[in-house]
Amino acid sequence: MATNYSELTAEIGDWLNRSDLTSVIPTFISFAEVGLERVLRVRQMIARANATVDTQYGTVPADFLEVRTFKLTSTSPVQPLQFATIDELDSLDATSTAPGRPRHFGIVGNQIRVHPIPDGSYTGELAYFSKIPRLSDSNTTSWLLTESPDAYLYGALLQAAPYLKDDERIGTWSTLYASAVQGMQTADDRSATSGGALKARATPFGAR
Repeated sequence: MATNYSELTAEIGDWLNRSDLTSVIPTFISFAEVGLERVLRVRQMIARANATVDTQYGTVPADFLEVRTFKLTSTSPVQPLQFATIDELDSLDATSTAPGRPRHFGIVGNQIRVHPIPDGSYTGELAYFSKIPRLSDSNTTSWLLTESPDAYLYGALLQAAPYLKDDERIGTWSTLYASAVQGMQTADDRSATSGGALKARATPFGAR
């Protein structure tokens, strides 16, 4: 099984039994990464980011996919913020416009919005699911390729199917891909109750 980008591209070509796809195989891999981001939510994708919360809006990290938690860490005790939809935040703003310690947050496009508007400067910590690192000639491996090369392979083969048109192997690849993805998610769900401590990387965010 492939352990790096070069091996993966060669393996995909071998499985397709084609020597004329060198220029498009990277596209198949990129599309597979996008597809995996839509369905996978595993612990390796969890990241933390810190920011100063002193305005109503702040920009989420560049690799942000989906929020898990948001809390103020400069308060005593630490204060988790309650998630609210855009409509709920609008209703809260309509009810009260007075500044105060933020208690609710929501995601608006690529920004994080808090309510009420901060009455001072707070430190916030966002835990979120991050995008899958993209493989390339300069970024030759990743946690996903290391832990699940089969998902990468079958995902890329599926993306190749429309390009190759009527490939009778698509049913087999689809089954193997679904099995690989489900296997990763099941293993992660099981590990969530194993009692191990989770350590996620922390990066700054919030600059607009």
